[in-house]
Amino acid sequence: MISGRSHLSASFSSLRRSTPFRLAVTFGVLFVVTFFLSGAIIYHMLDLGLSRDLEQSLTEMNSLIVSTYEPSDTGDLANTLNNYASFQSTSDGLYSLTDHAGNKLAGNFAAPPIPNGVYTVSSRDVGLKGHERYRMRVSTIGPYSLVVAENFNDVDEMLRIVLVSFEWAGAIVVATAIGGGVFLAVRAQARLDRVALTMNEVSHGALDARIPISGRGDDLDTVAIQINAALGRLQTLVESMRQVSADIAHDLKTPLNRLRLTLDAAVAGNDRQADVSALLDEARSESDRINATFEALLRISQIEAGARKERFEPTDLDAVLAVISEVYADVAEDAQKSLTITARCPAIIHGDRDLLTQLIANLVENAINHCPDGTDIAIALRCRGGRAILSVADTGPGIPAGEREKVFRRLYRLDKSRTTPGSGLGLSLVKAIAELHAAEISMADNHPGLIVSIGFPLSPAERS
Repeated sequence: MISGRSHLSASFSSLRRSTPFRLAVTFGVLFVVTFFLSGAIIYHMLDLGLSRDLEQSLTEMNSLIVSTYEPSDTGDLANTLNNYASFQSTSDGLYSLTDHAGNKLAGNFAAPPIPNGVYTVSSRDVGLKGHERYRMRVSTIGPYSLVVAENFNDVDEMLRIVLVSFEWAGAIVVATAIGGGVFLAVRAQARLDRVALTMNEVSHGALDARIPISGRGDDLDTVAIQINAALGRLQTLVESMRQVSADIAHDLKTPLNRLRLTLDAAVAGNDRQADVSALLDEARSESDRINATFEALLRISQIEAGARKERFEPTDLDAVLAVISEVYADVAEDAQKSLTITARCPAIIHGDRDLLTQLIANLVENAINHCPDGTDIAIALRCRGGRAILSVADTGPGIPAGEREKVFRRLYRLDKSRTTPGSGLGLSLVKAIAELHAAEISMADNHPGLIVSIGFPLSPAERS
């Protein structure tokens, strides 16, 4: 039991310190204060309105009684007053007509001398028993003093009913504000706790952890979706770094060993006074290839970090394709392959011209280096749905469907390509450049061969 109480106390203490609970309490207090202020204003306005109506009733009654007065005959005045008094007891209303000496001439009580005016009096103030309250009007009619008063009972009863109703409503509002505030705070805190739990799991290495989405489409769902996207990107980057580390250890081990053996052979030859210039040239070429690999890795990392975005400007893909055609048409022909370029639309995108040239060149070089003689290489450009679709297709052996995502990894090479020159970074660079330009890249079967499609978003002026 003690443990359960301690747990509840700790839970409440944690809830009390949470931001959702504090916000709920703040808005609850503001709501309750607003309700009570509004109620007080309504009560005050109702009190004024009822008092005004009572005074108007007194004024009308006084005017009616006064209208019956004739200086030569006070009988009608006295009869009218007595008629009013006969229908009401002193607890309901007071009527009095007195002469200048204070003698009662008509009515249901003898009013003491009171100056003209409107007053709120009690029974004891006018010499009567009880604890009634009256609104009284005193006026002069000729030589007489006329007193007309109505009881506050109806007004007080109505105000009492309003006040009791308001008290009950206030209690319900307070209970609803507290209960609703706690419910909403607990609910919001539970969702924030799931966010905290997910981030804690990520911090302990569970990079595949994601924040649950409620499906209500509220602001917390929006934040959760954005965080999940960031976690997905983080997972991809970390896995990519792990893969790069493994690939570097695996793929660079052979050239480094080869470099070491070449240097050992050069040292041994030098000890024998032999000519080692060929070995040194081979070692230099091997070190150049290793340096080129690391430079390519560094360039990919810089592109993925967005370091080249400051060089973005409106770029005509047609002009880029013209450069590719000029440079690679003869290269493809020398390699016993054909290169054709078809541009079906003017395509202006926001990007880095040099990087876009490198992207297309890498795809063309891949097709030239890894396809047999007689392969047709076709580059096409078309516009569709606000995007410029660039495709590079060949009629070579293609890439198996299960390998198409892997070839974008750094240093990854197909088994059939390991005997050809290259570092396995060409397509990694292509993907990095495409993502820098917010482009979507995909591979598909060209029947036969491979087709690589890249969708670039057109500049706003081109979309319109």
